[in-house]
Amino acid sequence: MRIISVTNQKGGCGKTTTSVNLSASLAANSKKVLLIDLDPQAHATLGLNIKADNSMYNVLSKLTSKKSSLENIIKNVSEDFDIAPSSIVLSTLEQELAGEIGRESRLWEILSAFEGGYDYILIDCPPNLGILTINAIRASAEIIIPVEASRFSLQGLDQLTSIVSLVKERLNHSVDFKILVSNFDSRLRHSFEMLDTIKSKFTGKLFSTIVHVNVKLKEAQNHGSHILSFDKYSRGAKDYFSLSRELIMQETGSAPVEQPAEMKEKIRQIVKKERPALKEVVFTIAAPEAKDVFVAGDFNGWKTDDASRMEPNNGAWKKRFSLKAGKYRYRFVVDGRWTDDPANESREINPYGESDSLIEISHKSE
Repeated sequence: MRIISVTNQKGGCGKTTTSVNLSASLAANSKKVLLIDLDPQAHATLGLNIKADNSMYNVLSKLTSKKSSLENIIKNVSEDFDIAPSSIVLSTLEQELAGEIGRESRLWEILSAFEGGYDYILIDCPPNLGILTINAIRASAEIIIPVEASRFSLQGLDQLTSIVSLVKERLNHSVDFKILVSNFDSRLRHSFEMLDTIKSKFTGKLFSTIVHVNVKLKEAQNHGSHILSFDKYSRGAKDYFSLSRELIMQETGSAPVEQPAEMKEKIRQIVKKERPALKEVVFTIAAPEAKDVFVAGDFNGWKTDDASRMEPNNGAWKKRFSLKAGKYRYRFVVDGRWTDDPANESREINPYGESDSLIEISHKSE
């Protein structure tokens, strides 16, 4: 079970939007997800049109007359997607826990004893660095920090990473964090300049996925729904679905295991035998103004990482892959914008109502 906090003390960065729509997207990938709304403003709860008598306050408080377990307050949102709701009374917990020993670990203690069978628990944090946010960080192994491509967001990042360091020092708990660039307006040159600044300052700490400005995300919230239910063909839906895939792909990453010499030789022989079955394919696209271009498809798990980053060459971008025989879907990602291959007329409509380019590899002798 992966426990991930979504936090940033700066308002308007897409924290709750990310919590809700990433949860829904993970569930769409057949992952069982619980979203804990730890924000007293209860925007995630209200944005999903959830009504509940008890909330996280009744779980965390020791003074409430309506004490409840986490299991008993959970509400279903959609298939594989549940929420533990919040309420305004949660704001009183800051003062309530002020004099309590171990107050920073209250949520961690509850989740440690929780057996809900979830693959992911996401925690939507308050827009501040108070005791509730500290509780969320202490209970998590990972943090997602949504940031806008702006100077003020960078200042907030420094404060938040300081808190992460403080939790490690005071509570002996290390948390890994990754930055999600959200509300990205690709029409503005300033957005790309700030994106370059964030990339250079936080090398290796950014998600490849960028969430673009999309009015459908706000409309979904106003209608009490997540984006996949409201408009699964929208740009916002595709961005968050891509983020969920990137998050899930992290699960396959593991440290290499040292192998016996006999096994290494066997693997070498298999690779040698399979090598003739692979054919080198060069993907190209003309994008002279682009700063970053990726190629993603069935052959690389639709990932947009360093392994799928294309190389610039006189206004064009190129990437070589060695592929087995078969039919593959693929798309290009030009400065965060997904597009099919304009030079390839072979296309097929994808589940989002847009077209994927098709390529068929044959290894028959010519």
